[in-house]
Amino acid sequence: MKNKLIGFAALMLLFVVQASAQKVAPLRLKGTVTGAKDGIIYLQQYDNKIFKTVDSTLVKNGRFSFATKVQLPELYGLKLTGDGYPVQVFLEDAPIEVAIQWGEKGGRAEVKGSKAQAYFESSSKEQRKQTAKEFIETDPKSIVAAYTLFRNYSYNLSPDELEAHIKLLDPSLQQTQYVSILKDLIQKQRAVLPGKKALDFVSKDPNGNTVRFSDHLGKGYVLLDFWAAWCGPCRRENPNVVAAFQKYKNKGFTVFGVSLDKDKASWVKAIKDDGLDWAQVSDLAFWDTEAAALYGVRFIPSNLLIDEHGVIVARNIKGEELQEKLKEIYGE
Repeated sequence: MKNKLIGFAALMLLFVVQASAQKVAPLRLKGTVTGAKDGIIYLQQYDNKIFKTVDSTLVKNGRFSFATKVQLPELYGLKLTGDGYPVQVFLEDAPIEVAIQWGEKGGRAEVKGSKAQAYFESSSKEQRKQTAKEFIETDPKSIVAAYTLFRNYSYNLSPDELEAHIKLLDPSLQQTQYVSILKDLIQKQRAVLPGKKALDFVSKDPNGNTVRFSDHLGKGYVLLDFWAAWCGPCRRENPNVVAAFQKYKNKGFTVFGVSLDKDKASWVKAIKDDGLDWAQVSDLAFWDTEAAALYGVRFIPSNLLIDEHGVIVARNIKGEELQEKLKEIYGE
């Protein structure tokens, strides 16, 4: 009898978790657009830092609607034809109205009917004052908690800290894309901690030639540098990397650049403009770059310092810290 009661309780717990988790349901979304009476508006789902189009509809007399079956609740983007970054909205299985004001550089929206969106907007300023733990514990069942841990807090958390924070989220959020990506990230980052062997990969150089990373190991210290032409912080860090390269290249130090660019022309121009005179590769795949995924890269600029034996000795050292580490290695 006791076993039956335990089994029944477990079944009920599973039911509660499943009932509160994401589900596929038709949108009940209506909207207006100020600044564009007619045209096409695209519905885009947020997928690992990229908005991917899942549907589109016509804007007629400044109005539109969607009844698309999608994963809910979740973050989506609404974007007009040929115009900038999408308006970001957390959509739910509820009637939602969106009033978009669109301009030359994109738009902003007023949203009614989405509790997740209301919470996201009200908590945005508080995130700057709160720790990840404090933010999650405010509403551990909200999709916003999972998204914010993934998007805003995960950069500064170690694999062990990430694992602990994931446990703070409600069980209903454990199957979301955010938690799934972070769990995968934990395993990948643990595989490339200092003391671990550098992982091999292949990509293409600016001339389209296939380059194997391991061919550049074993001759001296290598800084594996993840960057992009579109990344402001990367471009500001580049002079520091160039200075380190110029100072220690005759002692065996070199750099191997992996770009998260999408546009080849911009990538090649940035290499020339910034004087990056070392091996450069790119999949031209933005955040879907294979090497970035392999090394658990969540932000750029990001780097790993690898010794002559192919062993990782440091991760994400920049500015003066990079210079001091190289001075320690080379003695000057």
